[in-house]
Amino acid sequence: MKYLVRDKIFAIGDDYWIEDEDGRHAFLVDGKALRLRDTLELKDPDGRVLVTLREKLLSLRDTMTVERDERPLATVRRKRLSLLRNHYRVTLVDGTELDVSGRILDREFAVEYDGELLAHVSRHWLRVRDTYAVDVVREDADAALLIAVAVCVIRMAERED
Repeated sequence: MKYLVRDKIFAIGDDYWIEDEDGRHAFLVDGKALRLRDTLELKDPDGRVLVTLREKLLSLRDTMTVERDERPLATVRRKRLSLLRNHYRVTLVDGTELDVSGRILDREFAVEYDGELLAHVSRHWLRVRDTYAVDVVREDADAALLIAVAVCVIRMAERED
């Protein structure tokens, strides 16, 4: 399933709908203004918070956390000792690791688990300016988590640039 994300969601305080490939509202990104650290909530169409993305304060390197039900779900960091600047590691609380690599700032990258593609992020499919697609490849994958990972990685890459 493809989800369409507009880059303007990265402005804190802005709310924006992420649509599915049929043009239906799938997720609402709620930017929380006036917070000490970057905070975004990804909500379902009924307004229930699915995941919360937070910039981690006081860390040695840029880190964001993904929370579900106010409990940590994943930590997103740029991969250490990588020759590729655009390589990130997502560590889930159960110890599972996802790899994110590609041209992050160009919105052309993949999210993989143990060499298996979970999601592909691309502008290639779209002609709409400032929009990219998150194609969740596996039917049983957590779409909200994969979209949250894409948002975190792009935010972090833009801050590094």
